[in-house]
Amino acid sequence: MAALPSLQQLRYLIALHEERHFGRAAEKCFITQSTLSASLRDLESTLDVVLVERDRRHVAFTAIGDAVVARARDLLAQANDLSELCASSRNPLTGSFRLGVIPTIAPFALPLSLPTIRSEFPKLKLFLREDLTAGCVERLLASALDAALIALPYDLPAGIDTIPLFDDEFLFVTADAKLGAAKSPLPIEKIDADQLLLLEDGHCLREHAIAACSLQNQHTNRELSATSLITLTQMVASGLGHTLLPELAIAGGVLSGSKLYARRFTPRGPARTIALAFRKTSARRAEIAELGKIFAQSHVLTGTARSKSARTTAAAKRA
Repeated sequence: MAALPSLQQLRYLIALHEERHFGRAAEKCFITQSTLSASLRDLESTLDVVLVERDRRHVAFTAIGDAVVARARDLLAQANDLSELCASSRNPLTGSFRLGVIPTIAPFALPLSLPTIRSEFPKLKLFLREDLTAGCVERLLASALDAALIALPYDLPAGIDTIPLFDDEFLFVTADAKLGAAKSPLPIEKIDADQLLLLEDGHCLREHAIAACSLQNQHTNRELSATSLITLTQMVASGLGHTLLPELAIAGGVLSGSKLYARRFTPRGPARTIALAFRKTSARRAEIAELGKIFAQSHVLTGTARSKSARTTAAAKRA
């Protein structure tokens, strides 16, 4: 039987691939540089291939080296899932859980849900990481996250599965009283794409808004774009244009203290779907589903009420 590489050797190889520097990779793995070099030479000997081309200044991976790294990531993720399968069978929703959350969800959904999670699962240590969807997916595949709270639709790789939680409707937001103060819903075809301000490229909310209104990306205002919803609302408040915001953010108070109007669309407004994403091989599917129930229930019980309250308060101020 042929000798097999160890998981530790594969971890060292991945670290070198990420750092492209033996010293930094060794520090990342908490070992000496000589230990790292010796381990990788043993790995190459075991596999009988050259994985890394070395010189004094550069570290370059061969074609087979890149292919081995890709397989190594999958193997380590599956090994991690195997370990978690045993741990979760003994004590569900205890120990560490690494959750990624995209920026257009994190500040609005987490405050509603975290108190309940802490109360129901006091032995769960939740580690949060805010990142764009692409970053969350990359970390899921690398087994650096257990799950990620994202928005759909999104073109996910084959190794990722999702649990849809709830729909998050888009509202039209403007500083223009003529457009925003009307009580009747706004026909979606009335949107002037040239006046529409959105988040910068890379945020899935931009693509969601464009798709929701059947707009062409090049027809939106690309000269003015924001990196966050707070900046976006400030730009709209300054009269630079209008925008679309998810109801989750409005219910979470993103318009608090502003003189902006939020108006629904007709027919029923377009929406994104909030979902939990995770590896298809994950052993924590049942635990992820339990957390998903809390996120969904918090939205239904608290988010809707806050949204109605915010609209009532805004109407009272305008009156």
